[in-house]
Amino acid sequence: MPTRTLAPDPLGGLDIERYLERHQQKELLRLLTCGSVDDGKSTLIGRLLHDTRQIYEDQLAALQRDSVKQGTTGGGVDLALLTDGLRAEREQGITIDVAYRYFSTERRKFIIADCPGHEQYTRNMATGASNCHLAIILIDARHGVMPQTRRHSFICALLGIKHLVVAINKMDLVAFRQDVFDQIRRDYSDFIARLEIPDLRFVPMSALTGENVVREAPNMPWYPGPPLLTQLETVAIAGDEDPGELRFPVQLVSRPSHDFRGFAGTIASGELRRGDEVMILPSHARTRVERIVSFDGDREHAHAPMAVTLTLADEVDVSRGDMIVHPHNPPQQSDEVDATVVWMAERPLVPGRSYLLKQTTRVVPAELAALHHKIDVNTLEQRPADSLAMNEVGRVTLALHRPIFHDPYTRNRSTGAFILIDRSSNGTVGAGMLLAREDAWSAPGVDEGPRDPGSQIPQAEREARLGQRGLTVLLTGLPGAGKSTLAYALERRLFDAGRAVTVLHGQAMRQSLSRDLGYSADDRSENLRRSAEVARLFNQIGVVCICAFVAPHAAVRERVRQLIGADRLLEVHLSAPLAVCRARDQTGMYARAERGELKAFPGVSAPYEPPIRADLVLPSDLLGPDECVERVLALLRERGVA
Repeated sequence: MPTRTLAPDPLGGLDIERYLERHQQKELLRLLTCGSVDDGKSTLIGRLLHDTRQIYEDQLAALQRDSVKQGTTGGGVDLALLTDGLRAEREQGITIDVAYRYFSTERRKFIIADCPGHEQYTRNMATGASNCHLAIILIDARHGVMPQTRRHSFICALLGIKHLVVAINKMDLVAFRQDVFDQIRRDYSDFIARLEIPDLRFVPMSALTGENVVREAPNMPWYPGPPLLTQLETVAIAGDEDPGELRFPVQLVSRPSHDFRGFAGTIASGELRRGDEVMILPSHARTRVERIVSFDGDREHAHAPMAVTLTLADEVDVSRGDMIVHPHNPPQQSDEVDATVVWMAERPLVPGRSYLLKQTTRVVPAELAALHHKIDVNTLEQRPADSLAMNEVGRVTLALHRPIFHDPYTRNRSTGAFILIDRSSNGTVGAGMLLAREDAWSAPGVDEGPRDPGSQIPQAEREARLGQRGLTVLLTGLPGAGKSTLAYALERRLFDAGRAVTVLHGQAMRQSLSRDLGYSADDRSENLRRSAEVARLFNQIGVVCICAFVAPHAAVRERVRQLIGADRLLEVHLSAPLAVCRARDQTGMYARAERGELKAFPGVSAPYEPPIRADLVLPSDLLGPDECVERVLALLRERGVA
């Protein structure tokens, strides 16, 4: 019978209880290997397992027999066979599925995924990367940066992986030349600079011989850095995951007895304590946490990603798919979402087709409302498309039959990710990352093409002809704060003074460019985004543009500032308090929002984020329209416009 031992003794003289306790306390790093075909991904994983003594003797004996049978290494041990476990993979000599392996060192525990290199298995790679902290991008030193290298790097960036180690492999086949390593590093750096990866490292190595994998490479004295394993053991990941706000999707309503009613699930993000005030979505009912029940008994405190059961102080209606959050910072709630989708099915994604969208514990019917573009993952260009084929990536808008509670994927992986399910086969056909409306303006690193309209007349000449400087005045505040009243009064004064001026009003825009939008916080922000594009064009021809919008999201207003230009935007906050705005309301919208008829209404069921550094703050509950106009005109005169 084969032995199941490792030599030498991994316990190092410790008793088993102490060893297991120390092992349990080690930090876990999830990583993946990816790159082009035959770059050596499986060999690298085999080398890591072999050189860290993670292979049992009977496994090593079987590996030696299989290596002779395969004949791929001339009689030596083929370490790639440790992970290429599928029969189809061994017959074809490629990796198809994502193979997971586990190993540990004195410093850390590791879960490592060997992802497929072929382009047609990109969907498998995206699945393997979804929960990883770090990615090893392998590059064959003989071939340099390949299209699949760029593809995998883009998907890693898309999925929010913050640490990339570029392992330039097979240095033994290029005589360990430093100039080869330096050229590949320059080529890759030119590409990856557009993806804004915060932690990028380069390692020259040979997975076949083991140089610079676990031990240092005597044949590369010109490389001053540590071996690959040392970098994996020391990379700092503790601060990568922002604990974020409380998001507790309810998975199960537990009624084991007549006197216990609990709500079970896994905390997606954030933390909570016994006695915390919480809000239930979608009902917006508020209550307090009475008990936090876990496998080990009641707890005073719980955090992500713990699985717990909550009991609440009040009898509130809670079902599977609902979400429990802290009331001061709820997630976005909408029935139309923008997302980046990786398509995984042979049948293409086309507008109008219906699917099931699963996000956290909520499953809702969804239709593809719009396919805005697909992304060429080799050049990062956006290209027009009327469908997405298998393994293609594109930006879409999905219309949902019921709202979901979500955050942008960049802020919260758990509530920002979803899958699309075919309603007839029940198979997963797509994976997506939700975008904030401001993030949807342009994906990081993606080339949108030239934004200038191509006019041959310089902006300075146009402004000289009009005798004024193009500028945008953004009036922001709660509904009822007096934005439209001020906008049209200001327009009249500027026009009478001989200025070229126009008003873009949120409600008026909905009758033209934004007729497809509603009144949620996200829709209000999208309305502002479109209007900002129009205002920018007005400014380019020297016209003063007054924009009157609720604009509830600070991040969206900041994007407007970046789009128009900080020197051409004046942000004016009408700071009338909520009670005054509600009293002024003649449309009944506040009352409808308080009855729950209008979802995500700023100031009532959704937050309004007041500007922190507005150019001018007008307490419009204390100042009349004329006084507000005078103060804005004074600011414009100060800026050389009025």
